[in-house]
Amino acid sequence: MSSAYAEYRVYQYYVKANNDLPYDAQSYMTLSTFDPVSFVAYHGGRESIKVDLLNTWMCKGNTAGQDLCPSPYETVPPTVAGSVP
Repeated sequence: MSSAYAEYRVYQYYVKANNDLPYDAQSYMTLSTFDPVSFVAYHGGRESIKVDLLNTWMCKGNTAGQDLCPSPYETVPPTVAGSVP
């Protein structure tokens, strides 16, 4: 059995129903490998959902049967405004 070595992009979305209710009880955040256009189309189109792209990152290495890799931004230490890295 051979190992697959590749990379893929992960997208983090905020998804909400496309309705005119004063509250949005069905909103949620999710991760996907679908780009924004494909994600909306797969989930019923612009008439069904609204999607905000929050973040995106690349996962590299052996991707065969693996979960999505974690965001590298979660491990970046906060910086002080005006500081130079």
